[in-house]
Amino acid sequence: MKILFAASEAYPLVKTGGLGDVIHALPRALRRLGADVRVVLPAYRMVLEQTASVRFAGWLQLPGAGRLHDVRILEAGSRHLGVPLLLVDAPLLFDRPGNPYLHPEGYNWHDNAERFTVFSRAVARMALDTSLTGWRPDVVHSHDWQAGLVSAFLAEAAERPATVFTIHNLSYAGIFSHQEFEQLGLPSDWWSPEALEFFGNFSMLKGGIVFSDRVTTVSPTYAEEIQTPAFGYGFDGVLRAVRHKLTGILNGIDPELWNPASDPYLPCHYSARHRYLAGKRCNKAALLEQLGGEKDDAALSAPLLGFIGRLVEQKGVDLLLEAIPALLRHPDLRLAVLGSGEARFEGALRELAAAYPGRLLLAIGYSEALSHRIEAGCDIFLMPSRFEPCGLNQLYSLRYGTPPVVHAVGGLADTVVDATPENLAAGRATGFHFHEPTAAALVEAVERALALYHDQRAWHRLMRTAMAQDFGWDRSATRYLELYREIAAG
Repeated sequence: MKILFAASEAYPLVKTGGLGDVIHALPRALRRLGADVRVVLPAYRMVLEQTASVRFAGWLQLPGAGRLHDVRILEAGSRHLGVPLLLVDAPLLFDRPGNPYLHPEGYNWHDNAERFTVFSRAVARMALDTSLTGWRPDVVHSHDWQAGLVSAFLAEAAERPATVFTIHNLSYAGIFSHQEFEQLGLPSDWWSPEALEFFGNFSMLKGGIVFSDRVTTVSPTYAEEIQTPAFGYGFDGVLRAVRHKLTGILNGIDPELWNPASDPYLPCHYSARHRYLAGKRCNKAALLEQLGGEKDDAALSAPLLGFIGRLVEQKGVDLLLEAIPALLRHPDLRLAVLGSGEARFEGALRELAAAYPGRLLLAIGYSEALSHRIEAGCDIFLMPSRFEPCGLNQLYSLRYGTPPVVHAVGGLADTVVDATPENLAAGRATGFHFHEPTAAALVEAVERALALYHDQRAWHRLMRTAMAQDFGWDRSATRYLELYREIAAG
């Protein structure tokens, strides 16, 4: 089974969120199951700087917004992702500083519609033209709006690979104007409610939904939620219409990258069977020292809560901000926060950190190393997301013995078992749910967690149960492979 993954990011070359982690881990898991997988990315400047040894595979000349682009297809080998990597090199579109989607000053690149239309055209040509790479996929699996037009372009070919499109976050839909649609020279029949048109604009994500043979999203609960007005962002009607081809397959995590027994970012290693209490305490001391908190015996015995995420409303940052004063009424409680995002949220967190010195330990920005240390050093992890397609941090938290407090939506509901008396007695509990998107509900769930934290025997059992969960990619990769075989067979 030959599978081509088309995406806009992949860890460790380029990552802005969970998509990058998925494109790193899922192809590797599929390869372990015997699939022949390749990944194609845009040749961003930051990617080319990390892939000095590349082989030229071919040229394409592709239309953009009223101009033609000379595009090189490069082969970069498998050193970075563990599977062969292909790059779409269009310097006018991708050789620039900053984020894949944003200018260094934080606003969207003005030509994002053109950039990812050209990328999608290139992927479709590569999937059909074996002269470029000497390889033709059975399935093209595209991810999120940036690759949403791949299936649309392939749908026009008489003999084509099967297509799968995965929605990682419906709130990012690749919506652009009718003027841009015309400038890009897209087929006129795509401007219709049955195709790309979306409330007077057009959506690249909708192209992936409509034109793909199968549509997946990243948890079973999210697959149901997005068919409702509350979570559908205007796409709920479209998704109900295609529900026969919509499947929720839970994301996994890379158990090699996220392993407290061998994590290179941690000062002390531990596992569920060995030194997990001593390991947590050692990592807690190092984390408190790094973030400027006290690390005496009292601090090490007190509960340390953690939060990592983009500082945007989706992640429930407004709920967290409202809850912090109530949480910090506990005189010994501390909270470690790592994230960046909207200026209003960054500013509010800085004000609270100044009001609670040594209690609210704040790091604005992103650090892969610090994110691992927060997962290992904290006692409780907070994920108050208003919606969460799958979520990965709660899976990292379970792996590291840091029971999460989650808003029971999407993948959070699918992966965290609430510590009700019944689930605790049965040995199933792994964390704590709250059901209303309010600060009061978040605080109440944290209070439940803190009550259990002070019952050492019950808390240690909860930690061990959390660490025993298996959220590696093999199970989900098997489900994807079954799906690929089904649609490739026709």
